[in-house]
Amino acid sequence: WMIIKDAEEVEFVGYDHLNCTAEIIKYRTIVEKQKEKFQLVLNRTPFYAESGGQVGDKGFIENNGEIISVIDTKKENDLIIHFVNELPTDASTLVDAKINATRRVLTENNHSATHLLHAALRQVLGTHVQQKGSLVKDEYLRFDFSHFEKVSTEQLKEVEQLVNAKIRENISLIENRNISVQDAKEAGAMMLFGEKYGSSVRVLRIGDFSMELCGGTHVGRAGDIGLFKVIAESGVAAGVRRIEAVTGEGALRLVEAQESAVREVAGLLRGTRDEIAQKVRDALDRI
Repeated sequence: WMIIKDAEEVEFVGYDHLNCTAEIIKYRTIVEKQKEKFQLVLNRTPFYAESGGQVGDKGFIENNGEIISVIDTKKENDLIIHFVNELPTDASTLVDAKINATRRVLTENNHSATHLLHAALRQVLGTHVQQKGSLVKDEYLRFDFSHFEKVSTEQLKEVEQLVNAKIRENISLIENRNISVQDAKEAGAMMLFGEKYGSSVRVLRIGDFSMELCGGTHVGRAGDIGLFKVIAESGVAAGVRRIEAVTGEGALRLVEAQESAVREVAGLLRGTRDEIAQKVRDALDRI
């Protein structure tokens, strides 16, 4: 590391702010695919570092008119590390750190929906359901959970309807950023089996429906998610199932695509048997 300024700790302000003024306290050079890249540490940052299944923020830092893209954010020990392809000309001056707000909002939609999905699965399938892994991106969410058999179409529909019902209730999300593990456990917060927690944790509650330990970023109200649609259910290991889903704009695009497919099929089925056969051949040719 090249040390620019001594700092005892790095402050994450991303729960409340999408941008902030900061100082670069150190940086280092790495070589990836024979190209030099750089990693920066700021004394304070709105960038969420990849953890808990949620991907790291992207965005940029601005320094005296220079705009440098932050292509990823990860955590190393207690450091939040910003990945960039170039360094500011003068790394000793103040920088403006700004995340990609649109990407963050879409990611938050999916992360909050993951909590609703977990609670809905436990209600529909049983309390044996436990989270076994997750991936939360701006495009979609993926949730792995313990279950002993394939989730039926009827059960998936019930889970989807339950999640959307909670979205329509527009429940406020309430967080407690500094609560002891014991108090969180006594309050009934969901904890991941085998996970190591510090002396204090952050608890996120969605009404009386969901309460989990979580360090990720989330919507202010459940209604912000808009719409939740399951796109796939599969098995990934013995006793572990996986659900993939989309929310908000992604869910709307999925519904529109499904409606378009239905209209196309309906069009294919109009006419005589020979006409229908020709339409199917034409459709296959296009594919």
